[in-house]
Amino acid sequence: MRITKRTNIAMRLLMFCAVNPDRLVTKTEIARRCNTSESHLAQVVNRLGQLGFLRTQRGRTGGVTLGRPMAGISVGEVFRKLEENVPVAECFADIDNTCPLKSACRLREALSDAVEAFYARLDGVTLDALVCDNDALIDIFSAPPCFKRA
Repeated sequence: MRITKRTNIAMRLLMFCAVNPDRLVTKTEIARRCNTSESHLAQVVNRLGQLGFLRTQRGRTGGVTLGRPMAGISVGEVFRKLEENVPVAECFADIDNTCPLKSACRLREALSDAVEAFYARLDGVTLDALVCDNDALIDIFSAPPCFKRA
């Protein structure tokens, strides 16, 4: 199973916010630290805000912070919500399913079971389990960012 770029960025973003819980963090600093573009990040911030994982504040002094406690954010829930419209294989797509085997194939059921097992395993992993006592991650997200000079 392959995770979309959006979900990958979302997890980096959530971990960054978790390491910096006492302040609003900006899209610019998140993009630099998480090695992603601000345009991709803006889409992810918007979606995570809609889902309640983030709290956003607009304006000159705006930014984002976690929308709920770290222990209340399950990696499985984040993945499910962000990946729900991404079919794992062509036969899961409502549109564009041209597989000639769809009426006889047993692989779809096996794939469905495997995807559910994947999510079930991630349900037991919370954001605080990824961040708390992870000194290496905290160092990466806490150190002053490197700015490139023109």
